[in-house]
Amino acid sequence: MKKNISFLLIFSLLIVSAMAQSVKAVEEIITPEPEIGVVEHLNEYIPEDIFINNIYNESQNLRELIDKPTVIMLVYYRCPGICSPLMTSVAETIDKTDLILNKDYQILTISFDPREGSELAAKKRDNYLNLITKEIDKDGWKFFTADSLDISKITKTIGFNYKKAGNDFMHPGLLTMVAPDGKITRYLQGTYFLPFEFKMALIETSKGISGPTIYKVLQFCYTYDPAGQEYVLNVTKLAGTIILAIAVILFVILAFKPKRKITSQS
Repeated sequence: MKKNISFLLIFSLLIVSAMAQSVKAVEEIITPEPEIGVVEHLNEYIPEDIFINNIYNESQNLRELIDKPTVIMLVYYRCPGICSPLMTSVAETIDKTDLILNKDYQILTISFDPREGSELAAKKRDNYLNLITKEIDKDGWKFFTADSLDISKITKTIGFNYKKAGNDFMHPGLLTMVAPDGKITRYLQGTYFLPFEFKMALIETSKGISGPTIYKVLQFCYTYDPAGQEYVLNVTKLAGTIILAIAVILFVILAFKPKRKITSQS
């Protein structure tokens, strides 16, 4: 009896392992590296050869700017879609968190559209800083532009995939947390962030602790819709995962269900 149970356990584990590998293979086929979206590069470092232009059109080394926990936000200032809600949400989050801007952390907003210049960056800086109601050090939220070469470097480093569509771009909403030593530690995706989530991500970043956000856990169930520029529930993936889980549970139950003994009547 014990041998049978051991055999069933080993067989069940092999079946579950094989099914998990199949799910992984299917997932890789269904969700290759997205043309539009984010590929997390946790524990990688911001290179030292990226230069961006501040609102005075002065070139600055991105790596040298990161001297404290830093939020890098990639947008383009003329964006008619999610960039404005994203920057508005960040302004509201700054208002609600008890972390001190430019002391506990800083935010670097960088345009990934090489056509945009420093004058436009300065206007956007004033617009969004004016949304913050509490007293802050305004130098803690800086706005930048860059040329196409440096934009390519920073987007590839972060794993920020976007696509040009006419005069605009299809792209994800993203905040990238970077530790003072330049290490990428965390990603917050979307256009709205809970103050607690934002604060905890920065606290862990200050300690150099990296890890996927809850979004990473949910990413399997959601797919980025470029047309609507939002994340939508992937019903096919979710249903497939649930069916697979039920099948495994039923198999284990049936495998370990004790067989009834047939007794003969005299």
